[in-house]
Amino acid sequence: MINFAQPQYLLLILLVPLFFAAYALTAYLRRRRIRRFGDAALVSGLMPSVSSAKGWVRITLFSLAFFFFAIGLSRPQIGAKLKEHETKGAEIMIALDVSNSMLAEDYSPNRLERAKLAISKLTDRLRDDRIGLIVFAGSSFVQLPITTDYVSAKMFLNSITTGSVPIQGTAIGDAINTAIRSFSAQSLKSRVIIVITDGENHEDDPVAAARQAAEMGIRVFTIGVGSEEGKPIPMNGELLKDRNGDIVVTRLDENTLRDVAAAGNGTYVRAGNSEFGLNPIVDEIRKMEDEQFNSIVFEEFDEQYMYFFSIALVLFVIEMLIGERKLKRHLF
Repeated sequence: MINFAQPQYLLLILLVPLFFAAYALTAYLRRRRIRRFGDAALVSGLMPSVSSAKGWVRITLFSLAFFFFAIGLSRPQIGAKLKEHETKGAEIMIALDVSNSMLAEDYSPNRLERAKLAISKLTDRLRDDRIGLIVFAGSSFVQLPITTDYVSAKMFLNSITTGSVPIQGTAIGDAINTAIRSFSAQSLKSRVIIVITDGENHEDDPVAAARQAAEMGIRVFTIGVGSEEGKPIPMNGELLKDRNGDIVVTRLDENTLRDVAAAGNGTYVRAGNSEFGLNPIVDEIRKMEDEQFNSIVFEEFDEQYMYFFSIALVLFVIEMLIGERKLKRHLF
């Protein structure tokens, strides 16, 4: 398997045909000037030592040297092999509420987008920790399995909307149970669930689910998103209304979230506009004992660029030594 560490330099190879075209144009213009000077055959006889074929040989050698030089710049690598990689950290499963109530504009631009921004900033603080993402409303599912690939985590995060879960509602208990099942087999000590929601649970018993997680050594933290006075829910340019035609107002249920955090041996944080609440939770996670994770990764590519540079150097030297005159052959 050949891997190019800097493949953008391969685009330089596209210049090679231009070298031949430029040389052909130069040779054509030179012949035109000679014809203006006098008879081409007579002028050629006056310069018997000049070789036209050597020019093409030189441009061919120069193009080949440039070709190998461009490949060398792209840093070809071979010999990748599997290697066991050890890291220490915690496993963090984030359960994000994507119900319609998260569209309320307590925060700018709304609850959901503010939560996504905070999670994105959280990934910037992580080093060797693993992170997973669960979205939930009336049901829950794993949006991103536990991973150390923070770039992919941000990509999955950006794609989340209130339509990510078709069943509306707020099943916090189901989200916690899904998170419990999503931890890796290697993790036994440093396991954390962070639930980000407005707390309006309508489906199940989140306190019982958090208590079950705590019995398994998993800490459950909750972040309350919203305000006690409540906000209407904008939907399709209008405000969401109930069956009676009244505007639906969604309020933060802090009591439920405090009970969930207490049962899960964690803490409850109310999200603010400047400090969303994830940083204090991360500080708590840092106090936990780090878990050691083993993973198999591709590592130790063998660099091959020096061979291509060597070939290019030899061809450049030969091209400079050839010259433009014909060889004088003497038998004795």
